[in-house]
Amino acid sequence: QVQLVESGGGLVQPGGSLRLSCAASGLIFSFYTMGWYRQAPGKQRELVAAVTNGGSTNNADSVLGRFTISRDNAKNTVYLQMNSLKPEDTAVYYCNARNQRTNSDYWGQGTQVTVTS
Repeated sequence: QVQLVESGGGLVQPGGSLRLSCAASGLIFSFYTMGWYRQAPGKQRELVAAVTNGGSTNNADSVLGRFTISRDNAKNTVYLQMNSLKPEDTAVYYCNARNQRTNSDYWGQGTQVTVTS
């Protein structure tokens, strides 16, 4: 049974930082592209950042220079370091594991990030 468990969300002031973690189990972590998505109230879920099993990263334009995705295959964990947070970053952040070759796609339960003064 695949599980993705996010942690690290919370309430932060504008300009602050948070680090999200996603611990994966039940899958061969190194085979998967790992991603962070977010969904704000009334909006569609959108890709924030992703990292392939080879370590290549892709970031949304809105977070370039502020957010960094990384993975630790030894710990089966993917991280999202978020700096210079803005109110518009407020959303539920979801961890995703995807393997196109096996058509596998898994989601975590989400963690709330709220940026407000």
